[in-house]
Amino acid sequence: MLVKNNYNDCLTNLACSIQKYFGIKPKHNTMPYIDELLQEKKPQNVILMLFDGMGSRILDRTLGKDTFFGKNKKKEITSVFPATTTAATTSIRTGRNPIEHGWLGWNMYMAPIDKTITLFRNKEKGKDEISEEFLKVKDKLLQRTIVDEINENTPYCAMELIPFGENKYNDLDEMLEIIEKECCQEGKRYIYAYDDELDHTMHDFGIEDSKVKELIEIRNNKVEQLCHKLKDSIVIIVADHGHKEVEPIFLKDYPKIMEMLERTTSIEQRAVSFKIKKEKKEQFVKEFNQNFGKDFSLYSQSEIIEAHLFGEGEENELFREAIGDFMAIAENSNKCIITDGDKVVKSQHAGYTDDEIYVPLIVVDKCS
Repeated sequence: MLVKNNYNDCLTNLACSIQKYFGIKPKHNTMPYIDELLQEKKPQNVILMLFDGMGSRILDRTLGKDTFFGKNKKKEITSVFPATTTAATTSIRTGRNPIEHGWLGWNMYMAPIDKTITLFRNKEKGKDEISEEFLKVKDKLLQRTIVDEINENTPYCAMELIPFGENKYNDLDEMLEIIEKECCQEGKRYIYAYDDELDHTMHDFGIEDSKVKELIEIRNNKVEQLCHKLKDSIVIIVADHGHKEVEPIFLKDYPKIMEMLERTTSIEQRAVSFKIKKEKKEQFVKEFNQNFGKDFSLYSQSEIIEAHLFGEGEENELFREAIGDFMAIAENSNKCIITDGDKVVKSQHAGYTDDEIYVPLIVVDKCS
């Protein structure tokens, strides 16, 4: 299979450059452009802002090249696979590829408890209550972040700003206010700030809605205003993935395939993991390709592993069971596969189109 993610020029490599600048040995190749910039400027503050869903192609279609983001966009890089928040933000927070950290998608099969879990919600897929079973085995997924490493192993300071995290904020204005305040403190520091409003809006209304353009323009303008106030800082703006408007395929409408499943589907709606009854595997391939071959490419577990689709590195102990027997990837189509517990949305990601996998690398030098 063709791996479109460039694991020498992706979100993981950007994170590794940040580790390197703060004296932490990275596990993967760094990004030479970022290394050279940080080494030359030696900023007191490194700020990484991640705007969820603001893919490179969407950004280009929405803003002109003469806007703040447009003028400071250095190039586009790839997300990790799959191009989804769970996998991509964990890679940017840890400097590890999905095969290593184990946070593979929105829903993931956890073999130790034999359940499919909506990871960021700590809940079994399709259920409302917190899964206490999952909480007991959650540490099998990588938890330690770059911020932890900096604060524990270096003389520098680091913090994360996440709306549902330890350092919560209420809205974009408050996030930017906190960044400005932190950059006035003494000492070298790293700030990771994550904003999810754009992604929610695209899921609900689609990428062409006027609300999306408005939200991107607001971020362009307010980040520009912040940057005018900063000194001795390098500001990096990225996204975790882009988006594509989709049409659902309801798997319950295909009873022959449903009967072959050993458990519910997982990972993502456009990068779908299937666990198939042992005696049904050959039949499944035939039936799947007959029904969905024009919209999805079906790959076996061995093909996924041999291609290093989830990146290089030491394999997380949960990885093989989590990817199942087969994965179906939407490489050219706008379809997504829905089973019980999945939410139907207008726009999705995690497929293999350019709109989904390419993200902008925007860099603002405030050291001059």
